[in-house]
Amino acid sequence: MIRSETKITILRKKAASLNMAFIKNITRIWCLFLFIVVHLSFSLNTTFAQSKYTISGKIKDSQSGETLIGATVKIVGLVGYGTSTNSYGFYSISLKPGIYLVQISYTGYQTIMPSINILRDTVINVELLPGTQLDEVVVKAQSKNEKVTNPQMGVEKISMAGIKNVPVLFGEKDVLKTLQLLPGIKSAGEGNSGFYVRGGAADQNLILLDEANVYNASHLLGFFSTFNSDAIKDVSVYKGGMPAQYGGRLASVVDIKMNDGNLKKYTAEGGIGLISSRLKLEGPIFKDRGSFMISGRRTYADIFLGFSKDSTLKGSSLFFYDLNVKSNYKINDKNTIYLSGYLGRDVLGLRETFNLNWGNKTATFRWNHLFNSKLFVNTSIIYSDYNYQIRLSDDKNDLNVLSSIRDFNLKQDYQYFAGNGHSLRFGLNANHHTIEPGKISVSQTSSFNPKTIEKRYGLELDSYISDEWLINNRLSVIYGIRLSSFLLFGPGTFNTFNKAGQVSSSQTYQSGDLVKSYFNLEPRFSASYLIGENSSIKGSYNRNTQNLHLLSNSTSSLPTDLWVMSSNNIKPEVASQVALGYYQNFKDALYEFSSEIYYKGMQNQIDYKNAAQLRANENVESELLFGKGQAYGIEWFIKKKYGDFNGWIGYTLSRTERKFDDINDGNSFPSKQDRTHDLSAVAIYKLNNRWTFSSTFVFSTGNAITFPSGKYRVNEQTNFYYTERNGYRMPNYHRLDLGATLEGKAGKRFYSSWTFGFYNAYNRHNAYVIEFKDNPNDPSRTQAVQTALFGIIPSVTWNFKF
Repeated sequence: MIRSETKITILRKKAASLNMAFIKNITRIWCLFLFIVVHLSFSLNTTFAQSKYTISGKIKDSQSGETLIGATVKIVGLVGYGTSTNSYGFYSISLKPGIYLVQISYTGYQTIMPSINILRDTVINVELLPGTQLDEVVVKAQSKNEKVTNPQMGVEKISMAGIKNVPVLFGEKDVLKTLQLLPGIKSAGEGNSGFYVRGGAADQNLILLDEANVYNASHLLGFFSTFNSDAIKDVSVYKGGMPAQYGGRLASVVDIKMNDGNLKKYTAEGGIGLISSRLKLEGPIFKDRGSFMISGRRTYADIFLGFSKDSTLKGSSLFFYDLNVKSNYKINDKNTIYLSGYLGRDVLGLRETFNLNWGNKTATFRWNHLFNSKLFVNTSIIYSDYNYQIRLSDDKNDLNVLSSIRDFNLKQDYQYFAGNGHSLRFGLNANHHTIEPGKISVSQTSSFNPKTIEKRYGLELDSYISDEWLINNRLSVIYGIRLSSFLLFGPGTFNTFNKAGQVSSSQTYQSGDLVKSYFNLEPRFSASYLIGENSSIKGSYNRNTQNLHLLSNSTSSLPTDLWVMSSNNIKPEVASQVALGYYQNFKDALYEFSSEIYYKGMQNQIDYKNAAQLRANENVESELLFGKGQAYGIEWFIKKKYGDFNGWIGYTLSRTERKFDDINDGNSFPSKQDRTHDLSAVAIYKLNNRWTFSSTFVFSTGNAITFPSGKYRVNEQTNFYYTERNGYRMPNYHRLDLGATLEGKAGKRFYSSWTFGFYNAYNRHNAYVIEFKDNPNDPSRTQAVQTALFGIIPSVTWNFKF
């Protein structure tokens, strides 16, 4: 016994020494990375500083003081001398001494062209006035040819002003629902919380709210988005060619920034609808130095349950609420701090017998520091928490289930405006994850046993560097690399499973012991070549890895689905995507056309054994299967951006497949998100200064699904027989939505409007579930029973601002 204990002690000491050596090696790699970056930055700065000076500053809205993200600053007459403001409204351009005409513009604002005499490094802060020009609809560019000239591929910007005219369910402005009207981005369906991007699964989308991960971005099982549009300033969507500063997901990035708050005056705005209401308050804490924003929203469908004649519905719960808060303070010209947070919760309950609630909490502290006119840094401390609780109760049992995923994240992002056509970004990120898969507690009289599944702890350490380089007047590139590492730590018992799902080895680790580690290099590259003044071709390649995985073997994503980490059984998912695109503007950028073709190869994809049990299973990894996949397609997009009548049409022709040795006899099969055809059309017509009418039409091929191929009877019970995985299709989905907005008469202090809508205007009963049953009149025959969620749904909302 003593010898055995001695051996264990020696093994633990060896493991600890290996852990320390491993961590030291990581630290050395990071230090080497920082040394190279700093040395490169210093070298570039020394080279360009000898003959050039820098103009820099922030661009803001003159009425609210909000920084403008993506505003363009161009030197008139010099091709290639221009830039866009970053996520904090900051810009920087290096020039030789002289007098220059500078054009500063932002969509929906008056363009200004000041003349500037450059004799030294100069700070020029600008406040733009809202203009009288017509905003382009919803998806906007920061300049007329931005989409043509920008080397970044597969990126879209969402305008909050335009969203109000797009009709959606229950009349709520919705960022994520609007995203799903763009080519390459597909809704996971009614009553589903996810969306699919270029063949990726719902969990392969990185959704950020002020840099914090949002793990479930929906309310009421997908009918509403988590994000209250009143609180949102900017939305950027990357569906291909992701910049190197983003990582951790395979398919897309949705980067959402909240409003900072009005620096000039106190305002209030909101809306009252049939099913929900909202209110936003903002104003200065210290005028022109600090401000705040508070925005809240709540549904009240549960109030109507009290009027139901069904006694089981009275006293039941059906609602959600969310709260966005943000504040900022400018310490001095070089330092600004921000504090933002989000709290949201859904509650579904049937009197005292059943309750399901879930929600997100996030908090972000950011410090912007300007080292000099060329080097900008943002330091962030971020907290994110997603959890759900289930309660079942009757006369004898009181059972509670809890599951959660929690992050603590530290980031530093640098931006160096090197001049001479170069703009560098580099940074570090350390994100600690804690996953509590399931904790079941019961009452003393319960017939069930309590159960706690061990928590899992992981650490993602990432670093990146990228450079946007204007090579000449026609060719520009963005190239970079991201170093991704994942470390799985104890405490806990970790099993390794063979292909049959049996435990082949098991080992117990102490707190802080390293269980498993993975390293991946993720190169990123995109380029744009101007064919003419208004047209270009672009190409991109990017590689991404993912170490957090969502397990769901149901036909739709649920808030109770389980997150797991990469482990000794689960390898990081990997995707490599190549894309090629053509872009063209017509009639002075009034019309915009683009087409992108892509191919994505995916490794270590996850599927499930038949009848897999995922919840409350300490050996859930034994239920998993691993394979590969591919997605390929072509997207077309044409848009009229300005005028009384505008809108767009998007179409995607695509294929998404998976291949697993133990599924479908090892043959490829369509994934559940595979849709051959996906079409969306949006039209907005401004009749006059008060009335605006809008409509959206969507069509898509039905989801791939597994239906029974036959049946047999045993002991008078019918059993269905399944063969080919996802060998059938749900019926095609199509829907028309109509909307109208009546603007109130503008007053000095008060403004209001009415929004009317009809969701599913021609009352299409799209299939939500199809069940197969014996025909009650002839059990030898089978009938398919279709369930639809929605018919036509009218909505009306009164909006106000003062």
